Amino acid sequence: MNIRITTAALAIAAALAATTGYAQEKKSLAFVVNAASDFWKLSEAGVKAAQAELPNYELQFRYPAQGTAALQNALMDDLVAAGTDAIMISSADPKGSTDAFNRIAAQIPLFTTDSDAPQSKRIAYLGSSNTAAGIQAGEMAVKALPNGAKCMGFVGFLGADNAVERIAGFRKAVEGKGIELVDVRGDDVDFARARANVDDVLVANPEINCMVGFYSYNPPKIYEALQAAGKLGQITVVGFDEDPITLGAVREGSFAGTIVQDPYAWGYQGMKLMAKYLEGDKSGVPADGLIIVPTKSIDKGNVDAFEAELKARIGG
Repeated sequence: MNIRITTAALAIAAALAATTGYAQEKKSLAFVVNAASDFWKLSEAGVKAAQAELPNYELQFRYPAQGTAALQNALMDDLVAAGTDAIMISSADPKGSTDAFNRIAAQIPLFTTDSDAPQSKRIAYLGSSNTAAGIQAGEMAVKALPNGAKCMGFVGFLGADNAVERIAGFRKAVEGKGIELVDVRGDDVDFARARANVDDVLVANPEINCMVGFYSYNPPKIYEALQAAGKLGQITVVGFDEDPITLGAVREGSFAGTIVQDPYAWGYQGMKLMAKYLEGDKSGVPADGLIIVPTKSIDKGNVDAFEAELKARIGG
Protein backbone atom coordinates (compact mmCIF):
# COMPACT_ATOMS: atom_id res chain seq x y z
CA MET A 1 0.00 0.00 0.00
CA ASN A 2 2.77 2.44 0.94
CA ILE A 3 4.62 1.53 -2.24
CA ARG A 4 1.52 2.31 -4.34
CA ILE A 5 1.05 5.69 -2.61
CA THR A 6 4.70 6.55 -3.07
CA THR A 7 4.59 5.58 -6.74
CA ALA A 8 1.43 7.64 -7.31
CA ALA A 9 2.91 10.61 -5.49
CA LEU A 10 6.04 10.40 -7.61
CA ALA A 11 3.94 10.27 -10.77
CA ILE A 12 1.98 13.36 -9.70
CA ALA A 13 5.19 15.19 -8.77
CA ALA A 14 6.69 14.33 -12.14
CA ALA A 15 3.60 15.61 -13.93
CA LEU A 16 3.67 18.85 -11.93
CA ALA A 17 7.36 19.27 -12.66
CA ALA A 18 6.73 18.76 -16.36
CA THR A 19 3.89 21.32 -16.29
CA THR A 20 6.05 23.83 -14.42
CA GLY A 21 8.91 23.26 -16.82
CA TYR A 22 6.58 23.88 -19.75
CA ALA A 23 5.34 27.12 -18.19
CA GLN A 24 8.88 28.28 -17.63
CA GLU A 25 9.74 27.55 -21.27
CA LYS A 26 6.95 29.80 -22.54
CA LYS A 27 8.65 32.92 -23.88
CA SER A 28 7.31 36.43 -23.38
CA LEU A 29 7.10 39.20 -26.00
CA ALA A 30 6.11 42.81 -25.28
CA PHE A 31 4.79 45.65 -27.43
CA VAL A 32 5.36 49.03 -25.72
CA VAL A 33 3.64 52.17 -27.03
CA ASN A 34 4.52 55.84 -26.60
CA ALA A 35 1.30 57.13 -25.01
CA ALA A 36 -2.23 56.13 -24.06
CA SER A 37 -4.05 56.94 -27.31
CA ASP A 38 -6.96 55.26 -29.11
CA PHE A 39 -4.63 54.98 -32.10
CA TRP A 40 -2.98 51.98 -30.45
CA LYS A 41 -6.18 49.93 -30.17
CA LEU A 42 -5.52 48.56 -33.65
CA SER A 43 -2.02 47.45 -32.68
CA GLU A 44 -3.48 45.83 -29.58
CA ALA A 45 -5.94 43.95 -31.79
CA GLY A 46 -3.03 42.84 -33.99
CA VAL A 47 -1.15 41.53 -30.96
CA LYS A 48 -4.27 39.67 -29.85
CA ALA A 49 -4.57 38.05 -33.29
CA ALA A 50 -0.92 37.02 -33.17
CA GLN A 51 -1.42 35.48 -29.71
CA ALA A 52 -3.93 33.03 -31.19
CA GLU A 53 -1.20 31.84 -33.59
CA LEU A 54 1.61 31.78 -31.02
CA PRO A 55 0.36 29.51 -28.21
CA ASN A 56 3.89 28.92 -26.91
CA TYR A 57 4.39 32.64 -26.25
CA GLU A 58 2.94 35.10 -23.80
CA LEU A 59 2.26 38.40 -25.57
CA GLN A 60 1.99 41.65 -23.65
CA PHE A 61 0.70 45.05 -24.77
CA ARG A 62 1.93 47.80 -22.49
CA TYR A 63 1.14 51.50 -22.11
CA PRO A 64 3.51 53.72 -20.09
CA ALA A 65 1.89 55.66 -17.22
CA GLN A 66 2.65 58.84 -19.21
CA GLY A 67 4.06 59.50 -22.65
CA THR A 68 7.62 60.23 -21.57
CA ALA A 69 10.88 58.57 -22.53
CA ALA A 70 11.88 58.18 -18.88
CA LEU A 71 8.76 56.17 -18.03
CA GLN A 72 9.02 54.13 -21.22
CA ASN A 73 12.61 53.22 -20.49
CA ALA A 74 11.78 52.33 -16.88
CA LEU A 75 8.97 50.11 -18.17
CA MET A 76 11.41 48.31 -20.47
CA ASP A 77 13.79 47.77 -17.56
CA ASP A 78 10.91 46.26 -15.57
CA LEU A 79 9.97 43.99 -18.46
CA VAL A 80 13.52 42.70 -18.81
CA ALA A 81 13.76 42.12 -15.06
CA ALA A 82 10.50 40.14 -15.23
CA GLY A 83 11.96 37.83 -17.88
CA THR A 84 10.57 39.29 -21.11
CA ASP A 85 12.44 37.77 -24.07
CA ALA A 86 11.99 40.49 -26.73
CA ILE A 87 10.47 43.98 -26.95
CA MET A 88 9.04 46.13 -29.73
CA ILE A 89 8.68 49.82 -28.84
CA SER A 90 7.41 53.10 -30.26
CA SER A 91 9.77 55.53 -28.56
CA ALA A 92 8.68 58.96 -27.36
CA ASP A 93 12.26 60.22 -27.74
CA PRO A 94 14.47 57.94 -29.86
CA LYS A 95 17.51 60.23 -29.93
CA GLY A 96 17.43 60.88 -26.19
CA SER A 97 16.90 57.19 -25.43
CA THR A 98 19.88 55.76 -27.31
CA ASP A 99 21.76 54.72 -24.16
CA ALA A 100 18.63 53.16 -22.66
CA PHE A 101 17.86 51.33 -25.90
CA ASN A 102 21.41 50.00 -26.12
CA ARG A 103 21.22 48.81 -22.51
CA ILE A 104 18.07 46.84 -23.32
CA ALA A 105 19.45 45.59 -26.65
CA ALA A 106 22.49 44.20 -24.85
CA GLN A 107 20.16 41.92 -22.86
CA ILE A 108 17.35 40.94 -25.23
CA PRO A 109 16.38 41.54 -28.89
CA LEU A 110 14.90 45.04 -29.29
CA PHE A 111 12.77 46.18 -32.23
CA THR A 112 11.17 49.55 -32.97
CA THR A 113 7.87 50.57 -34.55
CA ASP A 114 6.13 53.84 -35.47
CA SER A 115 9.17 56.00 -34.59
CA ASP A 116 12.54 54.44 -35.36
CA ALA A 117 15.82 54.72 -33.44
CA PRO A 118 18.35 53.82 -36.15
CA GLN A 119 21.27 55.15 -34.12
CA SER A 120 20.61 52.51 -31.46
CA LYS A 121 21.37 48.80 -31.51
CA ARG A 122 17.79 47.81 -32.22
CA ILE A 123 17.41 44.79 -34.53
CA ALA A 124 14.93 46.31 -36.98
CA TYR A 125 12.18 48.88 -37.48
CA LEU A 126 8.71 47.74 -38.52
CA GLY A 127 6.30 50.51 -39.43
CA SER A 128 5.50 53.28 -41.88
CA SER A 129 7.87 55.33 -43.95
CA ASN A 130 7.03 58.58 -42.20
CA THR A 131 8.69 60.58 -44.95
CA ALA A 132 6.49 58.90 -47.56
CA ALA A 133 3.42 59.49 -45.38
CA GLY A 134 4.34 63.17 -45.10
CA ILE A 135 4.67 63.38 -48.87
CA GLN A 136 1.22 61.83 -49.26
CA ALA A 137 -0.20 64.43 -46.87
CA GLY A 138 1.46 67.21 -48.86
CA GLU A 139 0.08 65.83 -52.12
CA MET A 140 -3.37 65.75 -50.57
CA ALA A 141 -3.00 69.41 -49.57
CA VAL A 142 -1.83 70.36 -53.08
CA LYS A 143 -4.87 68.68 -54.61
CA ALA A 144 -7.25 70.36 -52.17
CA LEU A 145 -5.61 73.80 -52.41
CA PRO A 146 -4.79 74.50 -56.08
CA ASN A 147 -4.57 78.24 -55.39
CA GLY A 148 -2.07 77.85 -52.55
CA ALA A 149 -2.42 78.31 -48.79
CA LYS A 150 -0.77 79.08 -45.50
CA CYS A 151 -0.80 75.99 -43.29
CA MET A 152 -0.20 75.39 -39.60
CA GLY A 153 0.87 71.98 -38.37
CA PHE A 154 0.17 70.30 -35.04
CA VAL A 155 2.05 67.34 -33.57
CA GLY A 156 2.87 65.59 -30.30
CA PHE A 157 6.64 65.27 -30.03
CA LEU A 158 8.41 67.81 -32.23
CA GLY A 159 11.73 66.00 -31.90
CA ALA A 160 10.51 62.44 -32.55
CA ASP A 161 11.68 60.93 -35.83
CA ASN A 162 8.14 60.19 -36.99
CA ALA A 163 7.20 63.87 -36.55
CA VAL A 164 10.39 65.23 -38.11
CA GLU A 165 10.07 62.93 -41.13
CA ARG A 166 6.35 63.59 -41.70
CA ILE A 167 6.90 67.34 -41.55
CA ALA A 168 9.88 67.12 -43.93
CA GLY A 169 7.88 64.97 -46.35
CA PHE A 170 4.99 67.43 -46.29
CA ARG A 171 7.28 70.39 -46.97
CA LYS A 172 8.89 68.52 -49.86
CA ALA A 173 5.54 67.74 -51.51
CA VAL A 174 4.21 71.32 -51.29
CA GLU A 175 7.43 73.04 -52.34
CA GLY A 176 6.82 75.32 -55.30
CA LYS A 177 3.04 74.73 -55.14
CA GLY A 178 2.14 77.97 -53.38
CA ILE A 179 1.54 76.18 -50.07
CA GLU A 180 3.58 77.21 -47.05
CA LEU A 181 3.81 75.28 -43.80
CA VAL A 182 4.25 78.36 -41.61
CA ASP A 183 4.98 76.54 -38.36
CA VAL A 184 4.30 73.36 -36.39
CA ARG A 185 3.06 73.48 -32.80
CA GLY A 186 4.02 70.64 -30.42
CA ASP A 187 1.96 69.47 -27.44
CA ASP A 188 3.95 66.55 -25.91
CA VAL A 189 0.81 64.37 -26.18
CA ASP A 190 -1.12 66.63 -23.82
CA PHE A 191 -4.62 66.58 -25.30
CA ALA A 192 -5.75 69.79 -23.59
CA ARG A 193 -2.67 71.55 -24.92
CA ALA A 194 -3.30 70.10 -28.38
CA ARG A 195 -6.73 71.72 -28.42
CA ALA A 196 -5.38 74.99 -26.96
CA ASN A 197 -2.75 75.16 -29.71
CA VAL A 198 -5.47 75.18 -32.36
CA ASP A 199 -7.56 77.74 -30.47
CA ASP A 200 -4.53 80.00 -30.18
CA VAL A 201 -3.79 79.82 -33.90
CA LEU A 202 -7.39 80.67 -34.78
CA VAL A 203 -7.09 83.86 -32.73
CA ALA A 204 -3.49 84.89 -33.42
CA ASN A 205 -3.09 83.75 -37.03
CA PRO A 206 -6.20 84.66 -39.04
CA GLU A 207 -4.22 84.22 -42.28
CA ILE A 208 -4.02 80.45 -41.73
CA ASN A 209 -6.40 78.67 -44.09
CA CYS A 210 -4.98 75.16 -43.86
CA MET A 211 -4.21 72.89 -40.90
CA VAL A 212 -2.34 69.59 -40.72
CA GLY A 213 -2.65 67.21 -37.78
CA PHE A 214 0.48 65.06 -37.80
CA TYR A 215 -0.44 62.75 -34.87
CA SER A 216 -3.62 60.68 -34.58
CA TYR A 217 -5.30 62.83 -31.92
CA ASN A 218 -4.42 66.19 -33.54
CA PRO A 219 -7.09 66.11 -36.28
CA PRO A 220 -9.93 65.49 -33.75
CA LYS A 221 -8.67 68.44 -31.68
CA ILE A 222 -8.59 70.56 -34.84
CA TYR A 223 -12.17 69.47 -35.55
CA GLU A 224 -13.31 70.42 -32.04
CA ALA A 225 -11.70 73.85 -32.23
CA LEU A 226 -13.03 74.62 -35.72
CA GLN A 227 -16.51 73.47 -34.74
CA ALA A 228 -16.46 75.66 -31.63
CA ALA A 229 -15.28 78.64 -33.69
CA GLY A 230 -17.88 78.08 -36.42
CA LYS A 231 -15.11 77.54 -39.01
CA LEU A 232 -15.63 73.94 -40.08
CA GLY A 233 -15.29 73.81 -43.86
CA GLN A 234 -13.64 77.24 -44.00
CA ILE A 235 -10.15 75.92 -43.24
CA THR A 236 -8.78 72.98 -45.22
CA VAL A 237 -7.61 70.16 -42.95
CA VAL A 238 -5.36 67.20 -43.73
CA GLY A 239 -5.18 64.55 -41.04
CA PHE A 240 -3.10 61.55 -40.04
CA ASP A 241 -4.50 58.21 -38.94
CA GLU A 242 -7.97 56.87 -38.45
CA ASP A 243 -9.61 58.37 -35.38
CA PRO A 244 -13.41 58.04 -35.76
CA ILE A 245 -13.83 61.83 -35.55
CA THR A 246 -11.30 62.26 -38.35
CA LEU A 247 -13.01 59.68 -40.56
CA GLY A 248 -16.38 61.29 -39.86
CA ALA A 249 -14.97 64.68 -40.86
CA VAL A 250 -13.63 63.21 -44.10
CA ARG A 251 -17.01 61.62 -44.82
CA GLU A 252 -18.93 64.86 -44.27
CA GLY A 253 -16.41 66.90 -46.27
CA SER A 254 -15.09 68.97 -43.36
CA PHE A 255 -11.59 67.51 -43.89
CA ALA A 256 -9.84 67.05 -47.24
CA GLY A 257 -8.67 63.62 -46.14
CA THR A 258 -6.30 61.70 -43.91
CA ILE A 259 -3.18 59.59 -44.32
CA VAL A 260 -3.58 56.27 -42.54
CA GLN A 261 -0.99 53.81 -41.31
CA ASP A 262 -1.50 50.14 -40.48
CA PRO A 263 -0.91 49.78 -36.72
CA TYR A 264 -2.79 46.48 -36.76
CA ALA A 265 -0.04 45.04 -38.97
CA TRP A 266 2.63 46.45 -36.65
CA GLY A 267 1.17 44.50 -33.74
CA TYR A 268 0.46 41.30 -35.67
CA GLN A 269 3.60 41.19 -37.82
CA GLY A 270 5.78 42.51 -35.00
CA MET A 271 4.93 39.64 -32.66
CA LYS A 272 5.41 37.04 -35.41
CA LEU A 273 8.73 38.63 -36.38
CA MET A 274 10.07 38.56 -32.81
CA ALA A 275 8.94 34.98 -32.25
CA LYS A 276 10.76 33.79 -35.38
CA TYR A 277 13.84 35.76 -34.41
CA LEU A 278 13.96 34.09 -31.01
CA GLU A 279 13.64 30.72 -32.72
CA GLY A 280 16.71 31.47 -34.80
CA ASP A 281 14.94 32.47 -38.02
CA LYS A 282 16.35 35.90 -38.95
CA SER A 283 15.14 35.85 -42.55
CA GLY A 284 12.46 38.41 -41.76
CA VAL A 285 15.06 41.08 -40.94
CA PRO A 286 16.30 42.83 -44.10
CA ALA A 287 19.88 44.01 -44.48
CA ASP A 288 18.93 47.65 -43.89
CA GLY A 289 16.80 46.80 -40.84
CA LEU A 290 13.70 48.49 -42.30
CA ILE A 291 10.38 46.69 -42.74
CA ILE A 292 8.03 49.25 -44.29
CA VAL A 293 4.26 48.86 -44.06
CA PRO A 294 2.65 51.15 -46.70
CA THR A 295 0.39 54.06 -45.79
CA LYS A 296 -2.84 54.99 -47.62
CA SER A 297 -4.60 58.22 -48.58
CA ILE A 298 -8.21 58.25 -47.43
CA ASP A 299 -10.72 60.75 -48.82
CA LYS A 300 -14.48 60.97 -49.23
CA GLY A 301 -14.40 58.39 -52.04
CA ASN A 302 -12.90 55.50 -50.07
CA VAL A 303 -13.56 56.34 -46.42
CA ASP A 304 -16.56 54.00 -46.05
CA ALA A 305 -14.68 50.97 -47.36
CA PHE A 306 -11.72 51.76 -45.14
CA GLU A 307 -13.86 52.13 -42.03
CA ALA A 308 -15.57 48.81 -42.74
CA GLU A 309 -12.13 47.17 -42.85
CA LEU A 310 -11.22 48.73 -39.50
CA LYS A 311 -14.40 47.51 -37.84
CA ALA A 312 -13.78 43.99 -39.07
CA ARG A 313 -10.30 44.01 -37.56
CA ILE A 314 -11.34 45.17 -34.11
CA GLY A 315 -14.64 43.34 -33.98
CA GLY A 316 -16.80 46.41 -34.45
